[in-house]
Amino acid sequence: MSGECWLVCEGHVLASAERADDRRSRARGLLGRSGISGALVLSQCRSVHTLGMKFAIDVAHLDGEGTVLKITHMRRNRIGVPVWKATTVVEAEAGAFERWGLKVGDQVELRE
Repeated sequence: MSGECWLVCEGHVLASAERADDRRSRARGLLGRSGISGALVLSQCRSVHTLGMKFAIDVAHLDGEGTVLKITHMRRNRIGVPVWKATTVVEAEAGAFERWGLKVGDQVELRE
């Protein structure tokens, strides 16, 4: 992992987040974990999978401006469909985005 930050939407902090900025941290993702309290942000990413994961996740695909293009709920052991206009993916435990009020069209930013 490359560091911690805050996931912010419209000036409100949604959650703490971990950055996965390098190839190794993106490949590992949330594998081997039993959960996550905040979010994982994968840069240079268009699709994810949940093969071998221990829990279901919410997935948000963001464009280069941080706009949420698509939100998907992924059960365990699934392969996601790539979102070609996405540059970043945000992962969180299933149900987190609904609790946070995150939706398609929202503008998301990462703050140190």
